[in-house]
Amino acid sequence: MESPEIQRIEKEKWHQLEAKDLERRNEELEELYLLERCFPEAEKLKQETRLLSQWKHYIQCDGSPDPSVAQEMNTFISLWKEKTNETFEEVIEKSKVVLNLIEKLKFILLETPPCDLQDKNIIQYQESILQLQELLHLKFSVATEILLRSSAEEESEAIKYEREMKVLSEIVSAAQLLLVENFSEKPDFFEDNVVDLCQFTALGGVYHLDILELPPQCKPVMGWMIVEILKEGLQKYTYPPETTEDFETENAFPPIEVTLEVHENVIFFEDPVVVRWDAEGKHWRTDGISNVSYKPKERLVTFSLDTFGPVTLIQDAHINMPYQSWELRPLDVNKVLLTVTTVFTEIQIQIKENLCMLSSIKLKDKKHISILEGTWMTPIPFIIALKEAGLNIFPTRHSHFYVVINNKVPLVEVKAYRQMALLSSAFAFGWSKWNLLCNSTKVVFKVREHLTEECTENPNWALLMFSGDRAQRLRIKEESEAFSEALKEETEFHSTLYHMVKDFASEEAMEKVRSSNCQFVNSVCHMLLSTRLLSYS
Repeated sequence: MESPEIQRIEKEKWHQLEAKDLERRNEELEELYLLERCFPEAEKLKQETRLLSQWKHYIQCDGSPDPSVAQEMNTFISLWKEKTNETFEEVIEKSKVVLNLIEKLKFILLETPPCDLQDKNIIQYQESILQLQELLHLKFSVATEILLRSSAEEESEAIKYEREMKVLSEIVSAAQLLLVENFSEKPDFFEDNVVDLCQFTALGGVYHLDILELPPQCKPVMGWMIVEILKEGLQKYTYPPETTEDFETENAFPPIEVTLEVHENVIFFEDPVVVRWDAEGKHWRTDGISNVSYKPKERLVTFSLDTFGPVTLIQDAHINMPYQSWELRPLDVNKVLLTVTTVFTEIQIQIKENLCMLSSIKLKDKKHISILEGTWMTPIPFIIALKEAGLNIFPTRHSHFYVVINNKVPLVEVKAYRQMALLSSAFAFGWSKWNLLCNSTKVVFKVREHLTEECTENPNWALLMFSGDRAQRLRIKEESEAFSEALKEETEFHSTLYHMVKDFASEEAMEKVRSSNCQFVNSVCHMLLSTRLLSYS
């Protein structure tokens, strides 16, 4: 126990430090404001890029509509819907244009700041996406019928047929995956066996399983090829039939055993769950499926299905949450490495300028190869790509319903990420176990100056605590036995993280911070906000 005199001296020293912090607060906040101008500068560059993209589209004159103009989109959709007698190749080429338009509309919704989007525009873009997806499904049925009609052609056409079916399968999977993404809001009530798409995510595309009645085939008659054309087009066979009175036994239509190969670019950390699409209810269901087995090495899923229709494989969207630890460290000028460690994997992401890249994945301490590695993308497409590969480390606004988290006050979290991003070109940051023990109004993390790419075996980390308007260096270390907010000897309070690290940083490090590229800082901040490391680890 400290004596009353020592407590009095400590209290007096604390008050003096608070007074000093208050005295220079305005000056520090003003300097921080100047540094944080990089965020609106980066946003301005994005806007200019969007405007340039619109201008390029205008002068390109390739016949494709501007996805942001409702009249052009409606005309494009109507014209393609009315067009008949298309070849298989024409349908495929037009489908690629449509998928590109869907992606553009999604990125407009994701990347445009809310203040720049009116409610009527949001509704317009969402309706255009839905209309394009429905039109794709219709055209894919037409393309499939074209292929089935040509099945009587000579054997040499078999290779071409297989290649075309592969292309069609990939496009259908992409388009149908986009279809199910529309149902992302969490309903107030769920029936039994209905999949909650806020909790689970579909991976590897949608498998469209149907029995199709073979259309009339071409017949050679006196040098002519004759074929009967059915007005209603391609027909599906309903299994089991709606009426089964003509069949003798109850088991005349047993469940169909299906074996699917899991897409090689998808990672399942647990056995995938098979679900089927309910077209009437517009949701995924788990009933009607039995005897599911998974062979991870062969990547094969076998199951029994009561009736045909679209099926997909799902995984808990939060399987990698909460994270076990994380680290953000500089690699080079305007380039950092973000490492997130979960129960199942270690994911490393490189960030430079306005781009992100998957650097490596480790599963059970063994490196896993992914096609995403080495591909640089802007943050939003990059995040989407990782989610679609099963590497979801990006919480949504619903995630706290499904994950026990270390929830922090949003404003504190945002301020911390912004300032960490500002400092990231010269300082490394890391997870601290003490972040769990401080309350929700404060965050604790490790920080150290890092000017070279070399990794030190025993780095000298400082522990910082930040409340949004006050930063301080803690006396405790990561290895200490108990948590304490006591101030480290001979240190002071500061209003910002920037001024806190400035107290123990070299001039070289601070100069590196001041000369950071605005797009780089913005991208680092975007990734920190997207992963929410301080609340989800």
